[in-house]
Amino acid sequence: MARKSEYASEYEHILKSDKNCLKAAQEFCEGYKKFMDNSKTERECVNTIIKIAEENGYKEFSNNVKSLKAGTKLYVNNRGKSVVLITIGKESLEKGVNFVISHIDSPRLDLKPNPIYESDEISYFKTHYYGGIKKYQWPTIPLSMHGRIFREDGSFVDISLGEKDDEPKFVITDLLPHLSAEQFNRNLREGIKGEELNIVIGSIPIIDLDEEVKNAVKENTLKILYDTYKIKEKDFARAEIEFVPANKAVDIGFDRSMIAAYGQDDKVCSYTALIAEIENVNPHKTSVTVFSDKEEVMSEGNTGMVSEYLFNIMEDLADITGIKTRECYKNSICLSSDVNSAYDPTFADVFEKRNSSFINHGVVLTKYTGHSGKVGSNDASAETMAKVIKLMDDRNVVWQIGELGKVDIGGGGTVAKYVSRRNIDTIDVGVAVLSMHSPYELTSKLDIYHTYLAYKAFLLND
Repeated sequence: MARKSEYASEYEHILKSDKNCLKAAQEFCEGYKKFMDNSKTERECVNTIIKIAEENGYKEFSNNVKSLKAGTKLYVNNRGKSVVLITIGKESLEKGVNFVISHIDSPRLDLKPNPIYESDEISYFKTHYYGGIKKYQWPTIPLSMHGRIFREDGSFVDISLGEKDDEPKFVITDLLPHLSAEQFNRNLREGIKGEELNIVIGSIPIIDLDEEVKNAVKENTLKILYDTYKIKEKDFARAEIEFVPANKAVDIGFDRSMIAAYGQDDKVCSYTALIAEIENVNPHKTSVTVFSDKEEVMSEGNTGMVSEYLFNIMEDLADITGIKTRECYKNSICLSSDVNSAYDPTFADVFEKRNSSFINHGVVLTKYTGHSGKVGSNDASAETMAKVIKLMDDRNVVWQIGELGKVDIGGGGTVAKYVSRRNIDTIDVGVAVLSMHSPYELTSKLDIYHTYLAYKAFLLND
């Protein structure tokens, strides 16, 4: 037997250092799967988070709040698309706060503003994909429809159709291989083009015995929409409609060790952060747990981290306590709670194995993201890395270091750079994911559980 080195180290399977956590991880992930099934979109995710928060004593933060008592739990709903949970700590905000920031949007198919059309007696929706997807993965899978549509009179209807077993699903067609000679010559990126992501929504024409109806299938589809939701075609210009995979979160493998689900980037970090925040009682430092929008499109818009919404909330808290936010920020630390790509042996050539994250090896600490020469990256300092690693070790959280593939292969980013520009120490901390950005992403239950333990340890940290 080879002698174990006193100096070298390697990241090992969680069960080698925490043999008793498997049952706890299995139980924890049952709640996670339910959360995923009820939170396919950012609006639904916000509703779920607020419901759980209110059940656990959180009150909506308003201008009526004149003082901040330790242990007080507050939330702020930003336009139904992002939400912030706050637990007031024993120490002054001037001593800093503990931020945990995840995002609740995921790659998907959005409807164009004028989406309905008929072609050769089939009615369709035109889509515009959102975020980084492989377009060829989206045809021939069952899709569900989610979102909000405003009517002309100012009322609105929220739609969730295709998730229940007895509800209709939707689908995008693809060519049969017998007629795909030309398609096979396309590069993989263009195997399915953006304008070919057209969703089939009907094929029966409206019947009018008195006269012929133009675009009779589209007309029948519109009639069904009006009879069901009291909406007309022009109402789609006042809508946010998203199509997502209609699948459920399920266990994977004979050992049930993994979970497959749509949108685990980044809801796997959102759920673990949510439970850690809920369980954070009377911390020394104030915790601010953020569930943000628009990360998949560079965090733009007034519900993404480019917006000032979080920092306006911090200004409101600072005004109540009579401190300056810049004093708070320089003493704060943030976990940008986002996923990393897990090493995939099937596609090993794009990974640098020594610096890759692996499933079942614990929560991933990602020092930097970006691309090429760390462009667009936060790049956590040695001091920040040391502080977080010590916390993980002290609390027996299994962790690993991860990088997003080989240096010149590609890259990606998170919300970290938008936080650190406020002079806040920031590091990316999250779950390793297989098949990231696909309609059915894969994660390890053990990793999910230790990510929860990591966030819980961080929020309770003195």
